Amino acid sequence: MKEISIFGSSGYRISDLQLLRNSDDDAAVAKLLAHCPIMLLDADEAITESSRARLYILLRGALSVANDTRTGMADGTVSKILPGESVGEQSVLDEEANLASITALEESEVLVIEADLVWKLIDESNVLARNLLRLLSFRIRAANAQLRRRQKLGEFYRQLSMIDGLTGLYNRAWLNDLLPTMVATAQGSGSPLSLIMIDLDHFKQFNDQHGHLAGDEALRLAAQVLSGALRPTDFAVRYGGEEMMVLLPDTNQKVAMSVAERLCERMRQAKVFSDARALPHITASLGVSSLKPRQNEHDLIAAADAALYRAKEQGRDRVTD
Repeated sequence: MKEISIFGSSGYRISDLQLLRNSDDDAAVAKLLAHCPIMLLDADEAITESSRARLYILLRGALSVANDTRTGMADGTVSKILPGESVGEQSVLDEEANLASITALEESEVLVIEADLVWKLIDESNVLARNLLRLLSFRIRAANAQLRRRQKLGEFYRQLSMIDGLTGLYNRAWLNDLLPTMVATAQGSGSPLSLIMIDLDHFKQFNDQHGHLAGDEALRLAAQVLSGALRPTDFAVRYGGEEMMVLLPDTNQKVAMSVAERLCERMRQAKVFSDARALPHITASLGVSSLKPRQNEHDLIAAADAALYRAKEQGRDRVTD
């Protein structure tokens, strides 16, 4: 890496530099920059880290900047710097060494301005201050837009992680996250909340006799039965294995029993197909519980589970509360 100090006679114009455009006195600014060194970088050559804060302005070529201090987001982001653009503004303002990793993508020339001279330019010519504020404002907006995109992507993956891959129903993680809130809301407002616990009858026997692929198809079919019979405000969850659950906000015990009876009948009528051949009908046992005063989510699930156990004891393919 070589350094030369011929900016004043190099042919580069002040107006070519993003931070110095629209200067009222190009000659005065050029005079201040005349003795600034210009780094000559070969392709893939990195700028050696300095212990001092510096501003780098690219005159020719292209630079890659990783962990870009321009946005304040040291997260592995890689930016490309083109002629006239700069890097290191934040380090000058913070009076800290530039932690960005700067590498030439091709043979490049970089103007190096020490922090003291940057502040002198700000004092003697407000053009740099104006352009710096404009640039930082743009980068803040860009960083905020990037953050919003990441938040949306993070929310998408969070939601994706709460969906059961086989059935498309919500999974146990979703239940653990949302049910306590639903219970607290219901208790706080005095509104009803009911829960239906569902277990496919003799599912292990079905799996052993017809194979796991047919068992998976039976689970998918059961999920479709639930999803197709519920209101938009209701929620269906795969609780685990062949156990599923339906949450019914603003629904009392009597209505919940009616919903469970409808689900039981539709499950009884559903037909399982595997490899284009019809398999025996599946049935389900269902237990219903409704939230009582001072109950929490564990109490609600335990009550539905106890009702489900009674349905099995009474011969399965039925609803109990």
